[in-house]
Amino acid sequence: MAIRPTDSPDPADGGDYDYRDEEVARPDLLAALDSRVEGDVRFDTYTRQLYATDASIYEQTPIGVVFPTDTDDVASVVSYCADEEIPLLPRGGGTSLAGQTVNEAVVLDFTTHMDGLVSFDPDEATATAQPGVTLGELNADLADDDLKFAPDPAWGDKSVLGGAIGNNSTGSHSLVYGKTDAYVEECEVVLADGTVTTFGEVEVETLREEGDPEGDIEARIYAEVARIIDDEADEIDARYPDLKRNVSGYNLDVLVEEARGATEAGGGTVNLAKLLAGSEGTLAVVTEATVSLEPVPETKAVALLTYDDVLDAMEDVAPILEHDPAAVEVMDDVLLDLAADTDEFRDVVGMLPEGTDSVLLVEFYAEDDDHGRQQVADLVADRVPGAATEAEPGEGATEVTAEPHYAVAAMEAHDDEERAKFWKMRKSGLPILLSRTTDEKHISFIEDTAIPAENLPEYVADFHDILDDHDTFASYYAHAGPGVLHIRPLVNTKDVEGVEKMESIADAVTDLVVKYGGSVSGEHGDGRARTQWNRKLYGDDLWQTFRDLKTAFDPDWLLNPGQVCGDVDMTENLRFDPEYDFEAGFDPALDWANDNGFQGMVELCHGCAGCRGEQETTGGVMCPTYRAADEEITSTRGRANMLRQAMSGDLPEGEVFTDEFADEVLDLCIGCKGCKHDCPSGVDMAKLKVEVEHQRHQREGVGLRSKLFGRTETLLSLGSALAPLSNWATKIPGARAAMEKVAGIASERSLPEFHRETLRDWYADRGPRVSADEADRKAMLIADPYTNYSHPEVGKAAVRALEAANVHVRIPSDVTDSGRPAFSKSLVDEARDTARENVRKLAPRIEEGWDLVVAEPSDAVMFQSDYLDLLGDGSLAPDAETVARNAYGVCEYVDAFRLDENASWDAPDESLTYHGHCHQKATKKDHHAVGVLRRAGYRVDPLDSGCCGMAGSFGYEEEHYSMSKAIGDILFEQVEDSDGDSVVAPGASCRTQLGDREGASAEPPHPVEKLADALAGR
Repeated sequence: MAIRPTDSPDPADGGDYDYRDEEVARPDLLAALDSRVEGDVRFDTYTRQLYATDASIYEQTPIGVVFPTDTDDVASVVSYCADEEIPLLPRGGGTSLAGQTVNEAVVLDFTTHMDGLVSFDPDEATATAQPGVTLGELNADLADDDLKFAPDPAWGDKSVLGGAIGNNSTGSHSLVYGKTDAYVEECEVVLADGTVTTFGEVEVETLREEGDPEGDIEARIYAEVARIIDDEADEIDARYPDLKRNVSGYNLDVLVEEARGATEAGGGTVNLAKLLAGSEGTLAVVTEATVSLEPVPETKAVALLTYDDVLDAMEDVAPILEHDPAAVEVMDDVLLDLAADTDEFRDVVGMLPEGTDSVLLVEFYAEDDDHGRQQVADLVADRVPGAATEAEPGEGATEVTAEPHYAVAAMEAHDDEERAKFWKMRKSGLPILLSRTTDEKHISFIEDTAIPAENLPEYVADFHDILDDHDTFASYYAHAGPGVLHIRPLVNTKDVEGVEKMESIADAVTDLVVKYGGSVSGEHGDGRARTQWNRKLYGDDLWQTFRDLKTAFDPDWLLNPGQVCGDVDMTENLRFDPEYDFEAGFDPALDWANDNGFQGMVELCHGCAGCRGEQETTGGVMCPTYRAADEEITSTRGRANMLRQAMSGDLPEGEVFTDEFADEVLDLCIGCKGCKHDCPSGVDMAKLKVEVEHQRHQREGVGLRSKLFGRTETLLSLGSALAPLSNWATKIPGARAAMEKVAGIASERSLPEFHRETLRDWYADRGPRVSADEADRKAMLIADPYTNYSHPEVGKAAVRALEAANVHVRIPSDVTDSGRPAFSKSLVDEARDTARENVRKLAPRIEEGWDLVVAEPSDAVMFQSDYLDLLGDGSLAPDAETVARNAYGVCEYVDAFRLDENASWDAPDESLTYHGHCHQKATKKDHHAVGVLRRAGYRVDPLDSGCCGMAGSFGYEEEHYSMSKAIGDILFEQVEDSDGDSVVAPGASCRTQLGDREGASAEPPHPVEKLADALAGR
């Protein structure tokens, strides 16, 4: 990474700061903090903009960011800022939905250094960890002992322990596990004056005896906590909702409940660490936490109950809770319709009874499979009249009640795969819900109200009326069991009317919450969105109690000021507000078919941090450079935010075309397309990068190396024509060093071998072996540059495999390059010219019955997807769509038409580790090779892997070599953990990377080569 502010010389030594904007960077404060901590201190404009947003609708630029290495660093920063009256904000993964992790403050980011497991006691079922460890990583460390940190927020693999405490997080299984406060045993904290102490169990009498309103900070805290216990218990009992899910305000009900239990026991203790749960960093900064753990359930069982109306589903929640489920999740017609539009869930939704409006997903934890089936049977017998079940109701089954039955039908899932499919469907609608590129968006501001289950039907009906009154609509989904419905109205905050509508809806919904005994936040916290409603929820007396407690902990209100009981206004500091103005500064060259075009895509990221996952805990493709560098600016979220900010006035005009923006923001996006698949909103950063870099090329010109790599066909054809001399030349001493100096090609990287006889030459001499008249299908096999000049063996294997499947194969001599190399270097005009020429040639042949088949995955996806971006708005758009619909990767082709059923297979006794290409994964086509290889007789372990790190030319480039290898190391670890005898990978770049790993004797084969090896009589 180029952003390394701690590398800048100290001003005292006469050095200059390497920051873009010294005026706002506050070099005096930067120098003071930098001299006090071991970790990084960054006040440059780019870093500040990266931390101006989270997963909420808010944006506020911080003063700067500190990346502490330990508690001493944190104490030093807090102490100095206290003396200088500078606000502070502790922050984890930035996954907050209410805006509590953005503020005009010095941000403490714990995810870089303070992110480890400190200790683990399986016998006591406790773990001590730092605040920056993600819940996914924590649970991965505990998995061997069948223990887990129980709260399971939806983004637990990206959100962190400190955030879970600050937010008092929970999740889908809160019916069983409750909230984070139930598991917090002890916290090491830094108080507002820099004092380091530990909060945990403390005797109530000690609070009374040692509390002193005029004493030091700990004594003042003790005094105020004792006063609340002694004077405010009745008001807390009266005003706090009786719910499993309430995270509004401070955690005073738990404090009073513990104190009451201690009194009844004749003395006893309360746990002050639990008071921090839900405090959103406003009371103290947690630097280490000890939490209790729960056993991992033996197994689970799921029932999917269907309903004709969402209100019927709401009526059924309370009776379902009598069966003690672990989770009850609702999906309404909006989400079901969205799921039905996806290839992945169309069949599942199609199995639902006609007229299904909503479903409840009910999950049980079970001792074994029989127990799980019995629980489902009991539920279905009770709630679905006449439904057939997989097990008869047991003796302990709930008797059929006299209440009306609302469920129409039931589906069951007992094995891991089926349960995962149901759960994934539950989560599938939200990404599409959030993929709107219009100015109107389904925004989060009242999306996690909590209502007692028995009041849900009336609440939802009244909520409908509020939405109707405001001329909008929303979807209902999420945690119906504990009464937490995620409801996101469609609102446009870019105009004044939309902002007023948002606040009016929130005000009316808060009245509903109070009416039905609920909470304004059952999960996502107060933050900027809901702090102002706590006064209405709790009343003036408790509002003042909150403020008195805040003052005891933080006399100058410097810790995340404004939140929980402060003065933040939900309509201020909106990311998109009536003053927002977007100016790209150019006319887009690519086709942006979504609403609002290029601008819509730039503004699409909502900040959920899905791109910040770790490979070992999340799998998937996105985001390889973040996984290797662990820097916000290398995440899709970071790049998307920076791009939007550059075009909306948060950065200087023209910043997007500067060298610094290119180097810092876009350079390490390797175009893997993983975000297009894995990002919940579908942010296509690879395409955005191509557009912006193309526009920069138009202004600044194109460098030599980009021209070389963008014209791979010419480069490789020359190497082939000069083979074997071209292969020997690179081995001459000094040749590689010269290439690195002149063209920037890494001297450590293996270079392609050139073949004098190309694939096209070979085929021209050989000809087809299956006649067109006798074949089942006709295929044009495109000899892409790498396959033609460097890997003709892959093309030969493809011909053999296809012919064995009774396909008539031709290798056209007039289509030699898909345009992928030029497109990958953002040479849009060259790529478009190639696409036009190819489409004009290929579309008529496809109309005549030919299929288009490609061995190299990135070239296949170029035909299937990127041609539409290049030609989608022109006269050739229909022909480009024809080509896209009829283009296939070679294994995809065999699988899609089940051509392997025409071949005779006799695979060797071998297990294969399969690494799919990131472009095929992004377009959901990487599974085809696995299916074909298995049917051919191989055992296959498909890796849930990301990009290999080569990314076409990226891994050859000298300045990117170390990043490429770091990304590759993630893949190599997965390969080592696999049980496969050998590795296969369809991408030429992937095979180069895998061939360069330590201990590898050669590049692995393409899957089609293994198919050719498996042909009977080979």
